Amino acid sequence: MWKRDISKPSDQGQVDVPRLLAGNVAIQVFSSVTKTPAGQNYDANGADTDQIRWLAIGQLQPVKTWTSLLERSLWHATKLERAEARSKGALRIINDPGELDALLADRARGQKVVGAILSVEGLQNLEGKLANLDRLYAAGFRMAGLAHFFDNEVAGSMHGLKKGGLTPLGRQVVRRMEALGMIVDVAHASHQSVAETLAMARRPVVSSHGGVQATCRVNRNLTDDEIRGIARTGGVIGIGYWDAAVCSTAPNAIVDAIDHVRRVAGIDHVGLGSDFDGSVTTGFDTSRLAVITQTLRERGYSDADIAKVMGGNTVRLLRAGMRPFGPPSPPPARSL
Repeated sequence: MWKRDISKPSDQGQVDVPRLLAGNVAIQVFSSVTKTPAGQNYDANGADTDQIRWLAIGQLQPVKTWTSLLERSLWHATKLERAEARSKGALRIINDPGELDALLADRARGQKVVGAILSVEGLQNLEGKLANLDRLYAAGFRMAGLAHFFDNEVAGSMHGLKKGGLTPLGRQVVRRMEALGMIVDVAHASHQSVAETLAMARRPVVSSHGGVQATCRVNRNLTDDEIRGIARTGGVIGIGYWDAAVCSTAPNAIVDAIDHVRRVAGIDHVGLGSDFDGSVTTGFDTSRLAVITQTLRERGYSDADIAKVMGGNTVRLLRAGMRPFGPPSPPPARSL
């Protein structure tokens, strides 16, 4: 969204390529935000205002982005491609499981490289047209949240006015995402949208960034039934690092939420969901990611379980979700 060269170190925000490398991050999801409401809040937002339009105009972005939400996402994809080119091999956009495995193999051989995966915060950028999902896929998007801070033509938002479920278009979108190899993200979706998505899902579903109501009772956080439902798809719950996700910015609060998901659904279904650079305040940036590892060690997590939380579960989700359509591949699941 911003005029910041992520290939260069910065004291702004929480993520850039040098800090990702310093934090030993293998994969970073970069999500396209195309529209935010005036007076944005967690409780109730309408869809009749568009703060990103003023950003697009003020930054002299391509004129098409001034009015088109789809074009804003396509521009974000172009910007990530340019960042990849400037990084001199340190940043690599990932489009399929083969490219993911090649990246991990190169890192195992000592290469300093970070993988980048494109996502979307809310499918309002489809502008009501299913065909635009294919345009996003062609541009490199491999994950998408159904809704962001307001209800859209696809799904109700937890922060919208009506907070309804999937629309008829939304059901088509979920099926098309599964067929293309785009991971369905229910973060920010209303409870009804989450339930309806889980009921029809045939592939692993992610809640990419957020928390759990058991440790932080905020309306956007997941209930235990939702945690179990995501786990049944073979999916992953990404735990955020900011106050409204875990009711603190301390590593212990993050691990409290991780602990809860482990108890409710098992260690195979929890991961990291920072929301770095998502207009949130966190206790550390991506260069200091080891503070979570250390806190997990202090809680008595085994090395194998730490490896799952710190990336193993997410890698499994990405491999399964980016495949051409086939049955989901959840880990051996315990009875939920």
